[in-house]
Amino acid sequence: MSAQTDTPSSVTTVYKVSGMSCGHCEGAVSGELSELAGVTSVKAVASTGEVTVVSDAALDESAVRAAVDEAGFELAGLA
Repeated sequence: MSAQTDTPSSVTTVYKVSGMSCGHCEGAVSGELSELAGVTSVKAVASTGEVTVVSDAALDESAVRAAVDEAGFELAGLA
């Protein structure tokens, strides 16, 4: 499975985020990423450290990194 999947109307990207350990962590990361322009859906899973983001277009990695950092976690890269 690739880390990024494009469809005609959206882009799905799976990121690895280190440090998430519970539902509160998932909510913090999801909340910050949801505020990025163009993001339509975020699903964070603490047990795997994966965060799936659906957006209108590819996201700038520095913006994603800043949002994850603001939530108190570290973006480890693409899953």
